Amino acid sequence: NSVESFLIKMGLFKKYTHVDMSKVKYLAIAVDSEEALVHTQKLLDLMRWLQVLGVKNLCLYDVEGVLKRRKDVLLLFLKNKFSECGIGNDTLLKKKIHLEMLSSSDSKTAVAKAANSLFATHYLNSNAAEKKQKLTEADMISALKEIGYKEPDPDLMFVYGPARCHLGFPPWRIRYTEIVHMGSLNSMNLGSLLKAIHRFSAVHQNYGK
Repeated sequence: NSVESFLIKMGLFKKYTHVDMSKVKYLAIAVDSEEALVHTQKLLDLMRWLQVLGVKNLCLYDVEGVLKRRKDVLLLFLKNKFSECGIGNDTLLKKKIHLEMLSSSDSKTAVAKAANSLFATHYLNSNAAEKKQKLTEADMISALKEIGYKEPDPDLMFVYGPARCHLGFPPWRIRYTEIVHMGSLNSMNLGSLLKAIHRFSAVHQNYGK
């Protein structure tokens, strides 16, 4: 994999030269909190590559909220990275990216607020309780939207860290998300990134009713 990623980075595989980003309307990056703290430079390189590739909507997540607390610093460093590469302000504006930051505390807060909203709507009033005996997934999604959690589900999520799981990313937002474990953030490279996006863009997805 390392050799293949290196060859992709060098441009020796033509099929990875032009990556189709049309299917990746919203991308999520879930990072182990310790790795996010130690390998910040790697994360900045990853964000810069994604922005150059044309990712318009990006969600960064870690359990402890390390990235969320560093949002302003990350954005400042990202802007400086573009300047170092000779990318001017006009180009940077054209490649503007919508950035969302999440941690496990956001998930807990969202569930608590949604539960309170559902309780007030369907069970606080005795007459309403008789009409709504059982809550459904659709009710929960509707409640989350009503209290302001309206961001869409990611089409694709890359997980960087030792664990092969979604690291506690809000489960109601990854029902149809393709999850790819990318290994350690320290070993992150452009070749593996291009390969993963290319594979996702080439897959035909069927959605059941």
